[in-house]
Amino acid sequence: MPILYVEAVPVRTDGVGTVTQVGVLLRATPMGEITRSIVSGRVRYGETVRDALFRHVENDLGPMAFPQLPPQPVPFTVAEYFPIPGISAFHDDRQHAVSLAFVVPVTGTCEPRQDALEVTWMTPEEASSASLAEEMEGGRSTLLRLALASVGALR
Repeated sequence: MPILYVEAVPVRTDGVGTVTQVGVLLRATPMGEITRSIVSGRVRYGETVRDALFRHVENDLGPMAFPQLPPQPVPFTVAEYFPIPGISAFHDDRQHAVSLAFVVPVTGTCEPRQDALEVTWMTPEEASSASLAEEMEGGRSTLLRLALASVGALR
């Protein structure tokens, strides 16, 4: 049975809401590899999607990130991760998972926690580059480009 996840692309915006920076995490995997990723995690039994988003943003970016979540968040896409490569653009060796993906503006100070080693703020152009895509895991570079396109930041 697929497991439900939420994923968040943290962004900083200017005064009119234009995305100026994208936060990309540097993570250590359980296998000891260093990769780039975005905020992500499971939705717990009985937990709302909004609460899961808030919890994972706080877990990965720290309690002072101050995510700006609407009362009823709407994902920019739904990503389906398969344990078998090639079925979709998204891959996870461990499981079949369905992920609701969101762009989340943050206004505070981001201090990575848990398995996030660092958050790197990039321009939308840098975040959508081929060189960053090579560092990202499981197809998340595709998800990042979809996020940027959904907010008009991909040119």
